[in-house]
Amino acid sequence: MTDWTERYRPTTLSEVRGNNKARDALKEWADTWDDHREPVVLHGAPGVGKTSAAHALANDMGWEVVELNASDERTADAIERFAGRASRNATLAGSVGGDSGGRQLVIMDEADNIHYQYDRGGKQAVTRLLKEANQPIVLIANEYYDMSNGLRNAAQEIEFRDVSARSIVPVLRDTLRKEDIEFEEEALERIAEANSGDLRAAVKDLQATADGKPRVTLEDVTTGSRNRAVGLFEFLDAVLKEKPAQEALQTAYDVDETPEDLLKWVEDKVPLVYEGEELARAYEFLANADVWTSRVYATDYDYSWWRYATDNLAGGVAAARDHTRGGWTRYGGAPYRSTRDATRDEVVRSIAESGGFSMSTARLDVLPFLAAMTHHCKPRELTVAMAAWYDLDEAAVSYITGSGETTNKVQSIVEDAADLRTDELEAHAGGAFADDDRGAGDAEADDGSAGADASDGGGDDSQQTLGAEVLDRDETETDDGGDGADAADDDGQAGLSDFM
Repeated sequence: MTDWTERYRPTTLSEVRGNNKARDALKEWADTWDDHREPVVLHGAPGVGKTSAAHALANDMGWEVVELNASDERTADAIERFAGRASRNATLAGSVGGDSGGRQLVIMDEADNIHYQYDRGGKQAVTRLLKEANQPIVLIANEYYDMSNGLRNAAQEIEFRDVSARSIVPVLRDTLRKEDIEFEEEALERIAEANSGDLRAAVKDLQATADGKPRVTLEDVTTGSRNRAVGLFEFLDAVLKEKPAQEALQTAYDVDETPEDLLKWVEDKVPLVYEGEELARAYEFLANADVWTSRVYATDYDYSWWRYATDNLAGGVAAARDHTRGGWTRYGGAPYRSTRDATRDEVVRSIAESGGFSMSTARLDVLPFLAAMTHHCKPRELTVAMAAWYDLDEAAVSYITGSGETTNKVQSIVEDAADLRTDELEAHAGGAFADDDRGAGDAEADDGSAGADASDGGGDDSQQTLGAEVLDRDETETDDGGDGADAADDDGQAGLSDFM
């Protein structure tokens, strides 16, 4: 089931509710950016629309988006690699100081959390980035004064306030109408009032209440709505120290984080509380949770598997505890990124760069289609073509297709993709790779195109597709070096156009 907070995220600033003053200030900042060329900080409580407003602004202005969010590494090197070059360069669609449609909006989330050991050099890198940028930059923060003085002084400031219940109700009403679900007005008012200014939490409550129902009533809200969202540290205390399994599991449902993110937090922090046999039992449950989260990507993004991950990472880990604990635990900052996170980010970045669109579009719109088309590396030709087009390694192919990274199948696909890239390079290099002893007729075709040599019978000058060259070497290569393309089955062949 798609998260309604994502499905109905505002696509234009006019759809941002409850913060008209901040919304207008953000629009003015963007309209006058050529005059001041300063970054801006959007700050306020979680769920009030800061990130949504930034994306809506980019859409209104026709700007591409480059994101560095909480899942990205915050080292100086990572910030320079992900956001630094984008902030100083123009896009292909325009130039710095030219048409606004050619700009990139750099969005950096959780700017108030750049201070942990893991973020070594991050603060200085961001401050330098703000001073040197030739592109508009938006910093997102929950606590403005948790940011360093350098960051605050380098950027304009716009505060997003809690969204009033009066402004939340129309959003809930519109959402249910789009879902074709009837409702009692009193039910929407109750949800809006219960969430104390948090629009995102209100929409999540609405979805939890309306799930599977043709009509939302006040009684449904009273008996079935999600509790008020809790923070990550409160969740960690509940699971690792205080609550029995069932209550810990319920707390997990009240955190505004995905099970995949909660797994990272619990896995990173459990050694701070558990030890010995407790810790061993907890890791067994966490291993199970990891299996279930991986199942999501191995089944064409079927997020129903997440519920089993939550059972293990919350209820299971709480059940692994021998006794309750009191006191305060210093949990520290965000957990380190896993190898899977790094792989995902690299895949998304490769897709975005190749297609010329935003990281968000690559992650939400393109990656799921690639995963569905190449599930478990079938069809093989298409998977090879994809790996060649995006220059993917074993980890990336494994991530997209849901296949094991170390399997012979994935390794052979990456090897064939490398051969395919080499073949394409030679075929379109204008004879640059021709051997010295080749005849003029072989090295260069009369029409100037490369690749129309004797091995393919002097074919025309049309561009060969990637898929036409991805062949089973045992079945298609002939003894005299011919390419044997006729032996390939036309069905399932993938061409360059499949990835353009």
